[in-house]
Amino acid sequence: MDARTWLITGVSSGFGREMTERLLRRGDRVAGTVRRMEVMDDLRAEYGDRLWLARLDLTDGAAIGAVVDRAFADLGRIDVVVNNAGYGLFGAAEELTDEQIVHQIDTNLLGSIRVVRAALPHLRRQGGGRLIQLSTYGGQATNAGASAYHASKWGIEGFMESTAKDVAPFGIGVTIVEPGSARTRFRDGSSRLATPLSAYDDSPAALTRGIRDPALPSVGDVAKTAAAILGCADLDPAPVRVALGSDSYTHIHKALTGRLAELEAGRDLAFSTDADTDARAGAA
Repeated sequence: MDARTWLITGVSSGFGREMTERLLRRGDRVAGTVRRMEVMDDLRAEYGDRLWLARLDLTDGAAIGAVVDRAFADLGRIDVVVNNAGYGLFGAAEELTDEQIVHQIDTNLLGSIRVVRAALPHLRRQGGGRLIQLSTYGGQATNAGASAYHASKWGIEGFMESTAKDVAPFGIGVTIVEPGSARTRFRDGSSRLATPLSAYDDSPAALTRGIRDPALPSVGDVAKTAAAILGCADLDPAPVRVALGSDSYTHIHKALTGRLAELEAGRDLAFSTDADTDARAGAA
């Protein structure tokens, strides 16, 4: 397989770091974004100009376009764009501040949207490419105490699924990846917690207060998951969604099965609100 060039957001740790190391080892080029450049000094020293780096905060909308444009200009062609950067915000809806919610949506949803919008003109001009969006099983299923996080992930999944239909004629494939739990520092590193309210002490939302506990089990293997994410770029046609991890599959399957049952239970009500046949014919 010929060497590819990848643009990956958030390469300093977790899946982003693991993917970057794997790609560089096999001879690919990576354009990576970080918030602190020095955390990549070891890889820059080892791989030289095959690792292109830029400082980027996904809440800085103007900077996103400039960084993506510069990456394409410097590297000539980028084959795969991976929206990996993001974090989790946990707490009951009432416990969250407006500022916390805005930052979560700005980062996970609007930041990812801006990366895609900045990359699309380049991908169209070069005749195609791939977009891979990191989501979570929480983009299809929900847990108590994660309303803002789920809002960001359900939102980006809707955006990416619709965008996949927009860009298919240009040879651009889109895949949403939904990993389960894995030890990536997501829980005990990047995650942020709301200030607890005593009213929720005995509610299901209170379970998220212990999300940083290192004793919490993780099902997924980081290396295997990163390899599977990269492998999505080789699948033709590009699958719209890929669940990774038995916990992800189980949570999503349960959620979709339950939603389908609720939909079927409401079928008669749904059809009862249609206009009468004669009325529809008259309107036409």
